[in-house]
Amino acid sequence: MKIATWNVNSIKARLPNLIEYLKEAQPDVLLLQELKLTEDQFPELEIGDLGYNSAVLGQPTYNGVAILSKQPISDVKRGLPGDDEDDHARYIEAETSGIRVASLYLPNGNPIDTPKFSYKLAWMKRLAQHTRELLEHEEAFVLGGDYNVSPNEVDVFSVNAVATDAIFRPESRAAFREILYMGLTDAFRAMHPDEQRAYTYWSYQAGSFRKGQGFRIDHLLLSPALADRLLACDIDKKPRAQEKASDHTPVWCEISEPTPSPW
Repeated sequence: MKIATWNVNSIKARLPNLIEYLKEAQPDVLLLQELKLTEDQFPELEIGDLGYNSAVLGQPTYNGVAILSKQPISDVKRGLPGDDEDDHARYIEAETSGIRVASLYLPNGNPIDTPKFSYKLAWMKRLAQHTRELLEHEEAFVLGGDYNVSPNEVDVFSVNAVATDAIFRPESRAAFREILYMGLTDAFRAMHPDEQRAYTYWSYQAGSFRKGQGFRIDHLLLSPALADRLLACDIDKKPRAQEKASDHTPVWCEISEPTPSPW
């Protein structure tokens, strides 16, 4: 089973790119972020024609997350628990293909001397608490999406370039490690522990993609039950090189079928 995540940076602007990706890459599950539209505007018919079911949490102009799956989607939960007043469309979770999947769009947090950074850290605390609750059930799950965090120096093209950026602040990285150290597996680093220049985001400015000046901020974090089934993981740079591309590119992993119980 192939699971992918992709911040499309406006599904209206990127629909042809998305359709091409679904046709060529054929992920069984695709987690989308930054839709920038309401749920009634989501192109359900176009995506459905390609054989995908969808669950969506939309918001006009900003944010928005979705789950696409070739299999039925059930038990959909919209919104990250822990703050009833948070109306940002940044988290959706559901059951599909025998696993629990979540698509998340973690706050950027810039500038760091504003409430936006405090909101980012508070959101990550809520994510940590929800992760603990998911782990208590001992089921297979993946938390995939745009985390807006580069965990280590190898994940940025220049440490100096992000010295004051929320994606690389010590507080952000510590909050990410707290989630990871609960027992989750960073699928990409599990398969490519030492690979450099492995980025998932390149700014539109100053020819960043052509120069290779990027950041790894999109991640697939697997629960222990799912990490045991990890076969492969990689970054697909092709969509970023296309015309009218998103500034992010997909990350995918391949998961084996569960081992039948001997009992």
